[in-house]
Amino acid sequence: MTSPVMDTMRAELLADLVKHTTGVLHDLGIDPEVAQQAANSLADHMASHWGGQVISWPKDSAYRLAGRELEILAKFNGTNYADLARQYDMHVRSVRRLINRANRRRRAMATEPVQDGLFG
Repeated sequence: MTSPVMDTMRAELLADLVKHTTGVLHDLGIDPEVAQQAANSLADHMASHWGGQVISWPKDSAYRLAGRELEILAKFNGTNYADLARQYDMHVRSVRRLINRANRRRRAMATEPVQDGLFG
């Protein structure tokens, strides 16, 4: 037996999924009726596929930032911190931290040690 609070939360979650998916598809130029159908289908799939599972959604933005981080890393040429900071509306210090963090991860994941350049 489920509680009325959980029933409400479940309905709100699925309704939010439909609303957000419809909005994203509409923004991508998908016909509104098709977007609504796809969104409902996605919500049905998620309820069927993941129903009964206990899922904790992280509040951090790591997933969202991963794409931006990859873009910044791809555009980084070793000296263009300020250009990237302006382009991504970040502080130069934040771009430097992002690059340094990515390099630390790259070194930690490398099967062979990755040597830094002559100056760091």
